[in-house]
Amino acid sequence: MITKKINEYIENLFTTADISVNGGRPWDIQVHNNKLFSRVFKGGSLALGESYSDGWWDCDALDQFFHRLFCARLDEKVNPISVIAVLKSIFLNMQNRVRSRWVVDTHYDLDANLYMSFLDPYNQYTCGYFKDTGDLNKAQEQKLDLICRKLMLSSKDTVLDIGCGWGGFARFAAEQYGCSVTGITISDEQLNYARGLCKDLPVKLIKSDYRDFKGSFDKVLVCGMIEHVGYKNYRKLMEVAFNSLKDQGLFLLQTIGKSISTRMGDPWINKYIFPNGLIPSPRQIAAAAEGLFIIGDWHFMGPHYDRTLMAWHANFIKNWERIKSAFDERFYRIWNYYLLSCAASFRSNMNDLWQIVFSKNGLPEDYICIR
Repeated sequence: MITKKINEYIENLFTTADISVNGGRPWDIQVHNNKLFSRVFKGGSLALGESYSDGWWDCDALDQFFHRLFCARLDEKVNPISVIAVLKSIFLNMQNRVRSRWVVDTHYDLDANLYMSFLDPYNQYTCGYFKDTGDLNKAQEQKLDLICRKLMLSSKDTVLDIGCGWGGFARFAAEQYGCSVTGITISDEQLNYARGLCKDLPVKLIKSDYRDFKGSFDKVLVCGMIEHVGYKNYRKLMEVAFNSLKDQGLFLLQTIGKSISTRMGDPWINKYIFPNGLIPSPRQIAAAAEGLFIIGDWHFMGPHYDRTLMAWHANFIKNWERIKSAFDERFYRIWNYYLLSCAASFRSNMNDLWQIVFSKNGLPEDYICIR
C-alpha cells in the first residue's frame, strides 16, 4: 500500500511537469524497475541519478526531461536534506587544500582523450559565446577573444590565469595578443598537457594551489574555477587576485552562478562529477569582493552554456566509439546524464553564467562594456 502511494505521488509530480511514465514523447520517462519511485522518494536527486546510471530508467531526450522537471521545481519537492552534509558544510572547510584534490583526482585527471573528444581545439571546458554562430569551435574562440578584450590585453601585459585548465586561454592570449601568461593549476594531467600546448610561447605554467601563489600582474583571470573554491574560500580567492594585480590592472571572473546563496551543491553532481563543488550567488561574490574591488561590468550569458553543453554532448556521443575502451557503460550513462541535465539547468534559468570585470580603482576612462 505504501509503495503504491509513493508511486502515485511521484507519477503525479511528473504529470505537473508534463512528463508521463512510459509515454511516447521524447521527454517521457521509461521505467525498467518498478522500485524506481520508492528509491527516488527516499534518495531524491542522488537516487534519480544513480538509478539512471544503474539502468533503472531511460529517456530519449534527457535535456527536455530535466528542463520540464526544473521548470516545475520538482527537484525542490523530492530532495531529502542530509543533516550530515549540512553540518559538514557549516563546520568544515570542504574545499581546503586536501579536499581540493578530490575534484582533480575524480574529474580533471581522467584520461585527456575523454576531454579532447568533445572540446574545441583550445580545450575550453567552460561556456562558449555563440553570438552569430552555431559552431562550438567558433563560439569558444569568441569567448576567449571576449575575455581578452574585456581585460584590454596588449602585448605589454602580464597575465595570471588562476586555474588554467589545459592551457587554452594562455595559448590564445599569447598567440593573438602577444602578452605573457602565467597559469597555475593543481592537476598534473592538465599541467602536462598545457605545457605541450603552449610550447615555444611566452607562457609559464606552474603547479600551485591558488592560496600559495604570489606574483604581480597587469591582468588576472579566473575562468570556471571559483565553482571549486567553496563559500568559505571566496574571500581568499579574491584576496589572491587583489594581491596579484597591479593598481591599474583588471580582473575578470567567469563563473556559473545561482540567484540564491547556498552552502551545498547537488548531491549527485558532487558525488560523481565535481566533489565539493559549489555555485556562488551574486551576494556571495559581492561580499567576497567588498573592500577590495570595484565591480565594473556584469555580463549574463546563461543561454550560451545550454548551447555549449548540447554541443559537448553531441561530440561526446559522436566520438564515444573511439574512446570507450578506456571506460565502461556506466561511465557513459553518468556522463550522458551529467551533460544533458546541466544543459537543462541553464535552459530553465536554474543556473546562469556570468563574466564579471573587477578593478582596484575603477575602470579606465576608455573602457567599453563589450557584448
